[in-house]
Amino acid sequence: MPDAPPEFLDDLCAAIGADHVRSAHHERLAYAYDATGEKHLPHAVAFPGSAADVAACVRVARRHGVPLVPRGAGTNLSGGTLPIHGGLVLHFTRMQGILEIDIPNRLCRVQPGAVNLSLTQALAPLGYHYAPDPSSQKASTIGGNIAENAGGPHCLKYGVTTGHVLAVQVCTAEGDLIWLGSDLEEHPGYDLAGLFCGSEGTMGVVTEAVVRILPLPQGYRTLLAIFDDLDACSQTVSAIIAARIIPAAMELMDRPTLEVCRASGFTVYPAHAQAALVVEVDGFEADLEAEAAEVAAICEEFGATVHLARAEAERIQLWQGRRSIGGALARMSPYTWVQDVTVPRNRLTEMIREVNRLAGVYSLQVATTAHAGDGNLHPAIPFDPHNADMATRVKQLDAAIVQACVRLGGSITGEHGVGIDKLPGMELSFTPAQLAYMQQVRRALDPEDRMNPGKNLPVRRGGF
Repeated sequence: MPDAPPEFLDDLCAAIGADHVRSAHHERLAYAYDATGEKHLPHAVAFPGSAADVAACVRVARRHGVPLVPRGAGTNLSGGTLPIHGGLVLHFTRMQGILEIDIPNRLCRVQPGAVNLSLTQALAPLGYHYAPDPSSQKASTIGGNIAENAGGPHCLKYGVTTGHVLAVQVCTAEGDLIWLGSDLEEHPGYDLAGLFCGSEGTMGVVTEAVVRILPLPQGYRTLLAIFDDLDACSQTVSAIIAARIIPAAMELMDRPTLEVCRASGFTVYPAHAQAALVVEVDGFEADLEAEAAEVAAICEEFGATVHLARAEAERIQLWQGRRSIGGALARMSPYTWVQDVTVPRNRLTEMIREVNRLAGVYSLQVATTAHAGDGNLHPAIPFDPHNADMATRVKQLDAAIVQACVRLGGSITGEHGVGIDKLPGMELSFTPAQLAYMQQVRRALDPEDRMNPGKNLPVRRGGF
């Protein structure tokens, strides 16, 4: 990637200060990749400190015809923050503020760089929480969560990000700052704030958000169900929902996943387990024992051995193991491709079987976890990117998994977004007329195709 034009850098430095612009090759390398492992070098990186700084950067980029990529923590797994056409990366590490916590109205104002977990920690002493909790919540940002419409283990009961965003301040492609949505639950007009959830920075840049917060439950009961059979484990998921129980979370792990967790020190998962469910129910203390007992009984009907975490330390250990899977997979390989597909809950067993069958076809190992109550699977494929044949087979398996998901009536993403990885899947999932309608909306908001070009929809390419 060639260096950025000097006049562009001069204008950018004048707009927000030279101390907040990086253009040296080694500095840009740090922002050339995301969690996919792919690398694309930007021309420059800017660190705005306010919404006004963001608007100034967008106007400079527009004046010079430069594509622009917003970036939070870079934890996304679909290529959504890759600067595939170079251009300017806007990084929000200087905009991490929690600006207001409004308990009477149950809302919170945050800047886009605020880390998801930091918001939870700020709210907990007040008896509240922000419900969406992606597994990357220790690093991922609220702005990134909005861009990808992130989910997480507890979204089975509480819903994904879009259900918790009341309003957003965005910087348009022209460099104007506008508010979309409202602090109120009901307001007139189109749901433009909802439009921006999952738009991956292709329609504008989120500079502030008003999010819904909820009271913490009175209590939790967390169970670990160990199965000797993966099919029985996945069938249990539908049985629990059919019993009119909506757990706060229901997480499935297959044998390869449990093995890497054990190797990383999480011995709470037994060595003999072929699959496991971590099921959590929450709510009023008076109801929890009976509800947990009913969940345990259903799991046992499918042959599971069930352990109820009686102490908070046990509960934390169960969740630490589940949330540490990404790092634990490095024991299989330093490079892992993670897919994200969702199928109807009653087809979860069928989809897991198909993933394992396809892994055999392409002679690859797969470790699968799932937000099982949502039917959202994350098959992880460890591989060596320097082995050209293996890398090719990984791409073929990845495409085959997405195609199988569509055949089963599923969605090509549950929470990781489309980015560049899922563009072929969009053409499998939507008719040309549907894609054209979406493209019209996007082009109305970004007619020059400079806002994170090449992502989310199969559209014309951007660049200098």
